[in-house]
Amino acid sequence: MPQLHADTVPLTTAAEAAVTQARARIPVFVDLDGTLVKTDLLVESGLALARAKPSSIFAMAGWLLRGKAHLKARLAEHYDPEPELLPYDRRVREYLDEQARAGRDIYLATASHATIAARIAEHLALFRGVVATEDGRNLKGPAKLEAIRALANGDFEYIGNEAADLPIWKAARHAVVANAPARVRQRAQRAGNVDRVFDDEGRVGAYLKAMRPHQWLKNLLIFVPLFTAHLATSAQALGHALVAFCAFCLCASATYIVNDLLDLSADRAHPRKRRRPFAAGDISLAHGMLMVPVLLACGFALTALLSWKVTALLAAYLFLTLMYSFVWKTYFLVDAITLAGLYTLRILVGAVAVEVGVSFWLLAFSAFFFYSLALVKRCTELSALEARSQRATRGRDYRTSDATVLQSMGVASGYASVLVFALYIDNPEVAARYGTPQLLWLVCGGLLYWISRMWVKTARGEMHDDPLVYAVKDRGGRLVILAMLAVSGLAYVVRL
Repeated sequence: MPQLHADTVPLTTAAEAAVTQARARIPVFVDLDGTLVKTDLLVESGLALARAKPSSIFAMAGWLLRGKAHLKARLAEHYDPEPELLPYDRRVREYLDEQARAGRDIYLATASHATIAARIAEHLALFRGVVATEDGRNLKGPAKLEAIRALANGDFEYIGNEAADLPIWKAARHAVVANAPARVRQRAQRAGNVDRVFDDEGRVGAYLKAMRPHQWLKNLLIFVPLFTAHLATSAQALGHALVAFCAFCLCASATYIVNDLLDLSADRAHPRKRRRPFAAGDISLAHGMLMVPVLLACGFALTALLSWKVTALLAAYLFLTLMYSFVWKTYFLVDAITLAGLYTLRILVGAVAVEVGVSFWLLAFSAFFFYSLALVKRCTELSALEARSQRATRGRDYRTSDATVLQSMGVASGYASVLVFALYIDNPEVAARYGTPQLLWLVCGGLLYWISRMWVKTARGEMHDDPLVYAVKDRGGRLVILAMLAVSGLAYVVRL
């Protein structure tokens, strides 16, 4: 048996080296939407324009009638992709970096408009060239394959993610499938040239997260009239309140999705909100746009089981929320007043659902109380901006210098709600309903402490940017709330 010298390369290693060297001479073409970035830039550009100018929705329909390439060109005129904020697929980025270090030529081949593609390519500083939609030619499917062949002048490697990429994968010497649906991946693999697969990292739980179920706690306000009217033991009233609660949860989730779709850029610039499913690219934007009408249809179907009044209030809630998302959230203090009004509207819905009146005292208390919480949210955001050495919010007319005035306004509004509650205790109606109304003064003290605690935590920078989340997690605050509920119950049933 012949002896191998120390410098002899085994056959398998030599073969692998030859394959690697041969592959290094083959250029790599990578798709953009859904592959390199976990989003659809056409949909994003449309949503961004709709956010800035809602009436442009009709113009976009006209642009589409003139062809997809024309639509992309017109949208590109109004859209800045902000490449530094886009949700890049980590695995694809690492693979491309690895190929670049191996000396391979890498090209961006995308159906997105050339203006947008060039901005991203410039930011990444990774590509030798870009082929994209321009001059009225939508570069997708066979058109993209033709452009790639003209540039590659021979064998090439292609990384893509959708059914339109199937003919390109088939023609490629090496194919890489990234984030493709299972059916598309299986069809691509039948060609036998798929070297690598990056499975879709999307999770079913991301869809539930996008609906923000923790925000459904706000809809518990629907049950407030049930308890203030002492109808909690009525099965019918409880059932009606529960149906209204479910309807509002579904519609609220739809509005949160709309808000997230319109706020992609601002969310990606936020340290916590950038992890939201749509901003992070965990859910397709198209899927989000489909979820909205489905959730709304289910919500309105539930209110139809109650009365037209509940349906009308749900429609009013939807209108106010959409106006907030599209317009009012950009105006100083108008956003906070709208949020307080939406909280109060939930109480009105509960009253209508169980067919009881809602008192002046309850409405006055809720208006001041929830306005205070809305300002807690704004002050927390301004504190976070100041910590990052930023002076103004994105998409909202607030500056960090406003924090002091907003804190004063918020504390005053919170204390006004406590005053309303104190005056309510002396109301003759309370004496008739409660066995020992004097115990409610303890609730008044608890409210004073809880509101003060929220604002001190805000001033210290310890508040979560969503006060509701903080209220749920804050152990001391939870104990105070439970104590107030217990004392309210005792005041009703105990007669001293």
